[in-house]
Amino acid sequence: MIVFRILLGATLLMPLRAEAREIYVSNERDNTVSVIDAATWEVARTFPVGRRPRGLTFSRDGKRLFVCASDSDAVQVIDPDTGKLLHDLPSGEDPEQFALAPDGKTLFIANENNATTTVVDADSRKVLAQVDVGIEPEGMAVSPDGTLAVTTSETTNMVHWIDTATLQAVDATLVGQRPRHAEFTRDGRRLWVSSEIGGTVAVIDVASRRIVETIGFEIRGISSDRIQPVGIALSEDGRTAFVALGPSDRVAAVDTETFKVKAYILVGRRVWHVAVLPGGERLVTTNGVSGDVTVIDAASLKAIRSIKVGRYPWGAAVRPTEMARGVDGRSAGAAE
Repeated sequence: MIVFRILLGATLLMPLRAEAREIYVSNERDNTVSVIDAATWEVARTFPVGRRPRGLTFSRDGKRLFVCASDSDAVQVIDPDTGKLLHDLPSGEDPEQFALAPDGKTLFIANENNATTTVVDADSRKVLAQVDVGIEPEGMAVSPDGTLAVTTSETTNMVHWIDTATLQAVDATLVGQRPRHAEFTRDGRRLWVSSEIGGTVAVIDVASRRIVETIGFEIRGISSDRIQPVGIALSEDGRTAFVALGPSDRVAAVDTETFKVKAYILVGRRVWHVAVLPGGERLVTTNGVSGDVTVIDAASLKAIRSIKVGRYPWGAAVRPTEMARGVDGRSAGAAE
């Protein structure tokens, strides 16, 4: 038994394969991005960005890092190797989260202060459209086939559906209070949306745009007002949804077929977002109040390591490598 435990512990702490080499974390209060080396699980470097960085993601080739610098009213484009600012994109007011379309160049940006979604061509640096949506938009996602974009509006409590061909809002779905994050399944048939104040996650059928399931959460010893779903990430096999539950300091692992919670995983304080690393063996969470990142083993559904970063880490994105891009041609594991 002792030998088995030693071997198990060694397995959980083994470095990941090469395609998960770097994890980029936005530090909201420090105006920086920390870079974690996934081979050593240590912060390799930290570089300055604009004011109050939140959402971040990569270009498909991994050579450009996009950062929502919310209080700078800009989406910054950064060389991830040097941390050097290349240029700003016109983003609209208070960009918080964004999503990069499958074409690799069209960014859909949620502008919290002016109730719009700004659509930008990242290559030409031009605004293609500003789409009116609900009050305080935050969450953004683009369907895998690139035909739909969605924005969640925190005050209107809606998911707004945007036709990417016409760049017009075409429908809206009412969800729980203060929707924060939206995530399409890999087949594009369903959309998962978290409602922070409602304390629930809505699973929406994309074809009908109707809710097929509303998932609630109960944690022994934790009051319901501390269970606040925010970030969502889906496992590579699509069988598990990982939901960050805010000040409960837990991540819920949800079976995507039965919609039942398989486990509540204790992480750091005030967990914001979740990112699954390529290969699916590990995921990471950003924990705002404790200022750290938790590494979770996906097989055991256990937290195995904590990594100190900057103040109030918010978003996380995994830099794609040649091997990772060969899987599906997309940046892997980004959280907005």
